Amino acid sequence: MAGAHTVVAVHDEKGPGPAPAPEPPPLFDQAFAADPYPAYAWLREHAPVRWTTLPSGVEAWLVTRYDDARRTLADPRLSKSPRHHSERSAHGKGKVGIPGERSANLMTHLLNIDPPDHTRLRRLVSTAFTPRRVAAFAPRVQELADRLVDGFAGRGEADLIHAYAFPLPIYAICDLLGVPSEDQDDFRTWAGMMLHQPGSPRGGVGRAVKRMRGYLAELIHRKRETLAAEGGGDDLISGLIRASDHGEHLTENEAAAMAFILLFAGFETTVNLIGNGTYTLLRHPAERARLQGAVAAGDTGMLDAAVEELLRYDGPVELATWRFATEPLTVGGQRIAEGDPVLVVLAAADRDPERFADPDTLDLARRDNQHLGYGHGIHYCLGAPLARLEGRTALATLLRRLPDLRLAADPEELRWRGGLIMRGLRTLPVEFTPAPSDPASPV
Repeated sequence: MAGAHTVVAVHDEKGPGPAPAPEPPPLFDQAFAADPYPAYAWLREHAPVRWTTLPSGVEAWLVTRYDDARRTLADPRLSKSPRHHSERSAHGKGKVGIPGERSANLMTHLLNIDPPDHTRLRRLVSTAFTPRRVAAFAPRVQELADRLVDGFAGRGEADLIHAYAFPLPIYAICDLLGVPSEDQDDFRTWAGMMLHQPGSPRGGVGRAVKRMRGYLAELIHRKRETLAAEGGGDDLISGLIRASDHGEHLTENEAAAMAFILLFAGFETTVNLIGNGTYTLLRHPAERARLQGAVAAGDTGMLDAAVEELLRYDGPVELATWRFATEPLTVGGQRIAEGDPVLVVLAAADRDPERFADPDTLDLARRDNQHLGYGHGIHYCLGAPLARLEGRTALATLLRRLPDLRLAADPEELRWRGGLIMRGLRTLPVEFTPAPSDPASPV
């Protein structure tokens, strides 16, 4: 790892010198991608706030202990705006956001702005994710889950990422945004390009982002015309347009950027929650059987607790998105200069033994589980209620309809997507007894 060093023990007539410092494990290689938790344990113990060169070439501070992480996520001295990124590192500007968003003029979204603009924009979309509205969306999510399982249940095998975990949140967020059904497969294609899904057209993330941006601008224009003539619907994009047209000062770029980030953040996190969660259950048969019994008995409390533990144990977001110091500050005893990038390692914080008992043990009934899987503070994930609903529904449907689901590959053969912020499987091949396409009543 860049920046690693070795302290050589020195011996003299007074006796041995200091013991050699342990070598840090490699970061960001293939073995790390498959299981980053031993490396994060080393960082928590030996270098809880460490200046590190990332795979993109950008340098940043990694924060790995729970208490430091929680404070850092809520620290107003750390800005979300890339304009605060200094020139300290040899590499840097333009490489700290979502690929393609700058060239597509999509920078003015919730992940890149601070109050008061963040407060204003978050208020505009918060009504879409109230518990009441999310609960009303539950039947649609169940319908999507069952329809997707129907598509492969009779075959006895499937790649659960491609056939299930990936399309479910795409179609759900498209419904929420108000993307017409005839256009939703285009979004699935563009999202597949962003995640490098098998069978997706080549062209890169930037190309997919530009296509989404162009489509969203056109859709906003069409919906504005519909609203003027007919009043329009109650989807999220229509709501953003109404707010813009009634004094909330939402620009067209802001509306397009908002729709984009809700789509981007609203699908990949849930793809990973479903994929990682299913994989974890398959690797822990006793806990999986425990949850399967709860699902069969209609124990929604156990199901809710299980989703929280899966979010903690191997969550969909490995690192929180970028933050930049607006002034010198100290985190975990480490001095951080103005303009330095800071990345909170959620995956490391959520396995901190100072906060969680037996953190490397999966306990689906864990009670004290204030994990940071969806962040903390004013940038806490706005779509977390919807993601939880989708994850809960997707996992319960699999356990109910495919009770003998099993992994169809050696775990060492599986590959994990890079990209630093997110953590998710590229594929998840499974086998099961072919099942009918007539589901029982949902949990």
